[in-house]
Amino acid sequence: MLSSVEMCAGAGGQALGLEQAGFEHAALVEIENDYCKTLRFNRPNWNVLDRSLVDFDARPYRGIDLLAGGLPCPPFSVAGKQLGENDERNLFPEALRLADECRPRAIMIENVRGFLDAVFEDYRVYLKAQLWKLGYETDWRLLNASDFGVPQLRPRVVIVAIRKGSAGQFEWPKVVAHNPPAVGETLFDLMAANGWRGAAAWRDRASEIAPTIVGGSKKHGGPDLGPTRARKAWATLGVNGLSIADAPPEPDFVGMPRLTIPMVARLQGFPDTWQFAGRKTIAYRQVGNAFPPPVAKAVAAQIRQVLAAPKSVLVANSRAGVR
Repeated sequence: MLSSVEMCAGAGGQALGLEQAGFEHAALVEIENDYCKTLRFNRPNWNVLDRSLVDFDARPYRGIDLLAGGLPCPPFSVAGKQLGENDERNLFPEALRLADECRPRAIMIENVRGFLDAVFEDYRVYLKAQLWKLGYETDWRLLNASDFGVPQLRPRVVIVAIRKGSAGQFEWPKVVAHNPPAVGETLFDLMAANGWRGAAAWRDRASEIAPTIVGGSKKHGGPDLGPTRARKAWATLGVNGLSIADAPPEPDFVGMPRLTIPMVARLQGFPDTWQFAGRKTIAYRQVGNAFPPPVAKAVAAQIRQVLAAPKSVLVANSRAGVR
């Protein structure tokens, strides 16, 4: 098994994907108490560290195979006013510090598509230069969750940095051959769990994949499916996006049903067995802000191929200029 350290682990979306790709977590750092409870409940054997990334010392993990994490999105999102490096929530400097401290063989960071906006070009160049100084070649790509079997339109930027000499062996994962199932097909059994007579008709109406699930933050967002535009998109699928339900519809329910936490989690690519700690608002935020496990798994599996390759092959290819 290859080893990893997880930054800003959240509810475990990326960590679960890494586990599925063959990585064993040496440590998972997360500041939110309820999120830590989620991680510990689902994986009692994980070393979950309840603290800020600023207070984490990565030197004991020097030589780890992979440093990974989903850094806070608001600095690069439109909703967060795109303050970038001037946003106090920007943790890229801490990620660079940790990379310097533990010198992993590879780095994997997830963020919002806004990271690729023109306004952040200088910052992207800066990050790439800093990682180069630390000994890494860096690339990034905008990936959509629906290309990896997740029934949701969820574009996210994934940054991959690998030590010089072996970075040329990395290839981005190929997309799946078929489109993911629609919302109705994905959630039909959960919607019908309490005997709702309208479940089949709803399934036929919800014939597209889901729009991007919006988790919100402590300052903005509650247990709903996002701003007005997002709720309108959900309404076309026959879903009431104004709030999250505690349970599936009853047999005689009439109208547009609301989603439950387990339904949203399935749309994010979590297994049905994954449980979320805290009250509804906190639980929904954990799900909505997660990195879909299938996408994390796909990228991590490609990184694993590079790291698991015999050193003799990597050295030979490096000398031959194979990319």
